[in-house]
Amino acid sequence: MSVSRGSEGTKPDGGGLVETVWVIVQALLIALVIRTFLFQPFNIPSSSMVPTLQIGDYLFVSKYSYGFSKHSIPFSPAVFSGRIWGAEPKRGDVIVFKWPGDQSTDYIKRLIGLPGDHVQMKDNLLYINGTPVKRLLTGSEKGDAGAGFEEEFTYFNEELPEGLVHRLQEKKNYFNVMARNTPEFVVPPANYFFMGDNRDNSSDSRFEVPYGVGMVPYENLVGRAELIFFSIDGSAWKIWEWPWSVRWGRIFNRIH
Repeated sequence: MSVSRGSEGTKPDGGGLVETVWVIVQALLIALVIRTFLFQPFNIPSSSMVPTLQIGDYLFVSKYSYGFSKHSIPFSPAVFSGRIWGAEPKRGDVIVFKWPGDQSTDYIKRLIGLPGDHVQMKDNLLYINGTPVKRLLTGSEKGDAGAGFEEEFTYFNEELPEGLVHRLQEKKNYFNVMARNTPEFVVPPANYFFMGDNRDNSSDSRFEVPYGVGMVPYENLVGRAELIFFSIDGSAWKIWEWPWSVRWGRIFNRIH
């Protein structure tokens, strides 16, 4: 039996495909807006912020905390300079920023020095504006140093001048003179001084580019680390290993 032209089922219907493509485009635009103006996911690739952050932690970083710069936009296009709706960061914030040596590389460290501050390390004790920062020894433990060797780590609670307390990790037998005894740094205007909580394994503002990050311009700040939404000791792609590799106790922990 022949079917007349225009009967139902004979004419290709492209409406469904167009609608599907439009839904995908809308979803991508919404995701772009959220990533640019609200929150960006970030994963921890190194141990420089241990014990606060572990390798395999996945974070949400608030993009609006300090206003927006060109680095708020994917690929950092040079559409404008400076910051829009800028807000000053607070000492002690854990911040994602663009490495001054390569604007495409993200770093995450703790903000220690504000513009105009004098920062120095003496015998591994932090001094801010000539005053030693309080810290309290909280314990020690042995850990894997790789290649079958063990190291002993000590832990401290450090109290910054404004009262924020955070944990530090140090190697018990570590003699990096340049890291533990530094010249006095004076933080320039519109710049910041960062350090890792793993003081003996952090390329930070104690070292100039390319060995560290040096002073970080205000424009380079991407956002403040807020929340750990996932954490795994291993590969996130191996879902079958999650029951024993996911660090369940770290999920939804706020970052201080």
